[in-house]
Amino acid sequence: MGVLKRFEQRLEGLVNGTFAKVFKSEVQPVEIAGALQRECDNNATIWNRDRTVVPNDFIVELSTPDYERLSPYSGQLGDELAGMVRDYAKQQRYTFMGAIKVHLQKADDLDTGLYRVRSRTLASSESQDQQQAPGRAPGAPQQRPGGYGYPAQPAGAPPMPSAPPGARPVSRTGGAGPQPQGQTRRWIEINGTRHQISRPTLVLGRSTDADVRIDDPGVSRRHCEIRVGTPPTIQDLGSTNGIVVDGQHTTRATLRDGSRIVVGSTTIVYRQAEG
Repeated sequence: MGVLKRFEQRLEGLVNGTFAKVFKSEVQPVEIAGALQRECDNNATIWNRDRTVVPNDFIVELSTPDYERLSPYSGQLGDELAGMVRDYAKQQRYTFMGAIKVHLQKADDLDTGLYRVRSRTLASSESQDQQQAPGRAPGAPQQRPGGYGYPAQPAGAPPMPSAPPGARPVSRTGGAGPQPQGQTRRWIEINGTRHQISRPTLVLGRSTDADVRIDDPGVSRRHCEIRVGTPPTIQDLGSTNGIVVDGQHTTRATLRDGSRIVVGSTTIVYRQAEG
């Protein structure tokens, strides 16, 4: 069961009249939960082969009407959202520098139904004390210039890998770990975001239960499945609109490095490389 689906079920257990009114708001908690997952993926920083750090401090900006509806439950909702982020990070093998916190904040420039998520990585006070750099006063801020962003690298931490300008962070799907050397690495790219393939099968769809969730009204809940084999293939799972692979409508096709898959209005590029 996907993390978002479990999050929905936990909230259902809390409804009993309290959250029922909240769910009628233009912005639903599950939408925020999905945005927090994407925020983790889009801001994942690989420190070394065994550690990928993601933000742990989130601010969810809401319009005045949505904030007024949700703010009475902000403490309980914040705890649930933080728990969802923790579960998702465990699934993806992400790590944090400190405690996970989710705050709701009012933004006057947003209309009803719109929201914005900002995040940063904050080290816990204990971590900061243990990793204090010489000459830095205890508790001194470690943020880079620019305000709400990532902190500077703590002293004693593994060196940050160099990356070309404009390189995007890599998200791991399905608990992907480091790929052993000498094996074929496989991944897909959707709108510039990379999703590693580390299982024999990878389900793509609009459902929160899909291995890779695609937010596209033309995509079915369980739209298609990539199967790792010799050769790798993609299989339609009885979707409404079908799949197009390298320009051909099909229900099943062999994949090669660079194959372009179209589902709904979304283009997916399949990639593989040795080593």
